[in-house]
Amino acid sequence: MRRTISKATDTSIRLPFSSRNLSQTAGRLVSKSPFQLKPKYPDFQKVQASRPDFDPSLPITYSKTPDPAWKYGKGTSDPASLEKIHVEIDPSETGRPMISNYRLLVSGIPRPISFVSTVSKDGETQNLAPMSYFQVVDHDPPTFVIGFSSRPDRPKDTMRNLEETGECVINVVSDHFVEAVNATSLDIPYGKSEWGLSGLNAAPSKTVKPGRVKEAVFSIEGKLLEMKSLDYHGAGKAGKPFGSMAIIEATRFWVREDAINEAKNEVDLSVLRPLVQLGGIQYGRIRETFELPRPSLAKELEDKSSGLTKFLEDNQ
Repeated sequence: MRRTISKATDTSIRLPFSSRNLSQTAGRLVSKSPFQLKPKYPDFQKVQASRPDFDPSLPITYSKTPDPAWKYGKGTSDPASLEKIHVEIDPSETGRPMISNYRLLVSGIPRPISFVSTVSKDGETQNLAPMSYFQVVDHDPPTFVIGFSSRPDRPKDTMRNLEETGECVINVVSDHFVEAVNATSLDIPYGKSEWGLSGLNAAPSKTVKPGRVKEAVFSIEGKLLEMKSLDYHGAGKAGKPFGSMAIIEATRFWVREDAINEAKNEVDLSVLRPLVQLGGIQYGRIRETFELPRPSLAKELEDKSSGLTKFLEDNQ
């Protein structure tokens, strides 16, 4: 019988370690870190106090597309963008610190957040951690990738558990529990659980041992297909392993009843309220959307008003 996980009964999610031990561990980790992120604000609480309250009641609205009158061959709706100058950057340039590539990528590419639960090989510890190097890459079979950056002294707990057990649950992050998600990013020692720190509740899974986050609107049970090492190919670093990428196949979906349609094939965005990770400590939420139908070649050629036929004739 699979062990049911709950915040009230599972002692692995309590905190059997002292703040003194954590401070000593944190000191060792910082001293070994190849880079340290400087805080954006000297006093974030003071900055936050000056901002308006978060309003969870704001609806997700629809607008027109940026250029409803767009025609084939027109290009951008912002001609001024053609006058801008681009800066060339070599990610492997001698002397360019790793942190510069990190800052560039996270500030320039918004990313969905996977909130991943795993279990240690001995089954004693439940791990919970956010991962923003994450994406769905196919639907048949449902396949996902999670990227893990290297650490100087040990692999990330999620990566270790996933590699040793081959199982996880990917929970989609919604705005109503983001502070709890953020708390689990604390780099506590391996073998200690983040569930208690978060205050979140674990619900039993069906095909894997790790529990899913009960508060999540959408959760995905998954099994590891492959853990691939990402090696350096740049000058002076060729062949050196650095990051890793986990390829995961979904084995079960869980969607909150009020968020799924009758056909069980669409999640209600207004209930899911997903977040994206931006640069630094910035997150984004969806407040406004627009719809843009994907064109069909046959229909566009048949519909003379689409302008495709004329465009093709003029550009033969």
